[in-house]
Amino acid sequence: MLHVHKEYSIMAVGPKMYETAFIVNAGLDDPQIEAVIEKVKETLTKHSGTVVDINKWGRKRFTYPIRKKNNGFYVIMEFSGPGDLVAKLERHYQLDENILRYLTIVMDKRALKAKAQRIAEAAAAAAAEPARIVDPAAEAVPTAPVAAPAVATEPKKEVNS
Repeated sequence: MLHVHKEYSIMAVGPKMYETAFIVNAGLDDPQIEAVIEKVKETLTKHSGTVVDINKWGRKRFTYPIRKKNNGFYVIMEFSGPGDLVAKLERHYQLDENILRYLTIVMDKRALKAKAQRIAEAAAAAAAEPARIVDPAAEAVPTAPVAAPAVATEPKKEVNS
């Protein structure tokens, strides 16, 4: 009799969550970097993937040169999709000369639950904190002219001779 583990059957049903990090050549202009990021998004959606989140870290200096470059533009992207999507995405990375390095990992279910819990807690904390409306006129404290500080003088002591 074939035993199928319950967690495995649940994982096999839905698309997996992935996180990919890639470094774009920082020598490009901002519109060109955005075009490279858009090409990655198009590759994902073309092969039945769904982009969940994009986090742009910006330009960073390398500790050692990569392809004779000293700087790169870091991008972290979370997406979901079928298992063969990763191979197609990494093939795209290899063909694009503006992508210097890349790494794609499968996101752990426990990490996803912890992240969802952190987001929910942050949203609950933001909702629980009352919105404070700041009235600039009410907070302006009228200032009185400051008098010059008084000079403290000590009384003279008489010396008995």
